[in-house]
Amino acid sequence: MHRCDDNMPFLLQYEHVAWYENGRVRILDRRIYPTEVRFVECVTYHEVVRAIADMVTQSAGPYTAVGMGMALAAYECRDKGKAEQAAFLKQAAYDLAHARPTTANRYGIITNHCADVAAQALENGEDPIDKIVEATVESLNRRYSTMQTVGDYLADLIPSGGTILTQCFGETIIGTVMRAARKQNKTFRVFCAETRPYLQGARLTSSCFAQMGFDTTVITDNMVAYAMQHEGIDLFTSAADTIARDGHIANKIGTFQIAILAKYFGVPYFVTGIPDQDKMSRQDIVIEMRDPAQVLSYRGIPNTVPEVKAIYPSFDVVPPHLISGVVTDQGVYAPYVLNHYFDRQVKAFY
Repeated sequence: MHRCDDNMPFLLQYEHVAWYENGRVRILDRRIYPTEVRFVECVTYHEVVRAIADMVTQSAGPYTAVGMGMALAAYECRDKGKAEQAAFLKQAAYDLAHARPTTANRYGIITNHCADVAAQALENGEDPIDKIVEATVESLNRRYSTMQTVGDYLADLIPSGGTILTQCFGETIIGTVMRAARKQNKTFRVFCAETRPYLQGARLTSSCFAQMGFDTTVITDNMVAYAMQHEGIDLFTSAADTIARDGHIANKIGTFQIAILAKYFGVPYFVTGIPDQDKMSRQDIVIEMRDPAQVLSYRGIPNTVPEVKAIYPSFDVVPPHLISGVVTDQGVYAPYVLNHYFDRQVKAFY
């Protein structure tokens, strides 16, 4: 089976994201990586839903996990009649897609396609489990190859020998921009904001860049202004969990304030990703509110006294006037004309 994860760091290899095999889905527990390399094993698709909701995998990881979760759902209902299997998989597609609300539209494209593939397999007398796994790997290949084009465009924007700042864990774009830079014989320094409260920038993004040989530095989230003022940041970049047609984007909480600082210091901010066809404007973006307890403690260690409260909006929204460009597979768009992305025929991404 052809795969597009060659020359990718550990975190971006398919089996190290989420993988179905023999009635189980193994998901790398990114909450504790790289302190430990441990996988969460799911034996029902509901456990996959819970793993996604509990942040066992984040960023683009759930795009793989929901597909593999559909294979597990097919395994669970394998002894039922065709009609019962179809109904079971339709429900699984909905449940997996809605594991996290902000990106339910994207997950749903994958899970509904898996349900359709399974239905066709049943009609053809084929194994729906195998066909769903194949469809999920094909989806991975589409995303990796499409994001390689995005990574090529982003690498063109980074000055050779320059310094970039990242926010959270952009996953696929991280691997593809590194492959593009190597192809161009381009080197650059990377500063990674740690991204509280889960520290994805510190634990995940910095690990990928460092493992691939890039000069990598982690800063706490409140050091961004200092780094822009004193460390020669040439470019700020992030992926986006949602890109609306009107140029608003949603990304990990904290992205908005970094974008404001970038504007103040004259540092261009380039968002990477594929616009969401069904998100017309800011009003279509749903912000997930997570359990405040995740702010009050980390890895079971309380950060506060019991009387203290917290809030945890998982994402915030960056308005288009703070974005220098949205880097897509069709090139770089000014955010105010992003809707023109859909003037061309759009290839399947998920």
